[in-house]
Amino acid sequence: VQLQASGGGLVQEGGSLRLSCTVSGGTFSRYTMGWFRQAPGTEREFVAAVRHSGGGYSTHYGDSVKGRFTISRDNAKSTVYLQMNSLNPEDTAVYFCAAGQRIILSSVRYGSAYDYWGQGTLVTVSS
Repeated sequence: VQLQASGGGLVQEGGSLRLSCTVSGGTFSRYTMGWFRQAPGTEREFVAAVRHSGGGYSTHYGDSVKGRFTISRDNAKSTVYLQMNSLNPEDTAVYFCAAGQRIILSSVRYGSAYDYWGQGTLVTVSS
């Protein structure tokens, strides 16, 4: 299973970006997909996830991005998106996508629950 993240770049404060992560291999529709980020000198932070559960999906967000970021998925394209609005300099980080199967609700925010990771894409927000 391989994950390819894209869409990062430089944006001014208040601007928007959309990240994409395309998965090859495995059965995409069964994966819980997550986005994490890591800024220099900080620990990895949970951003958002769209969790597979039974016949549907649920979305989950980190407190710092709730109301500004939206995660979505297109199973036909094996792709998960992260729409980021109202960006501020504190959002500057390398963003990683991750995939995992059978992730329980209480673990969706923990990177250790995910099986596969993309290479990361850098988002820089200037003030």
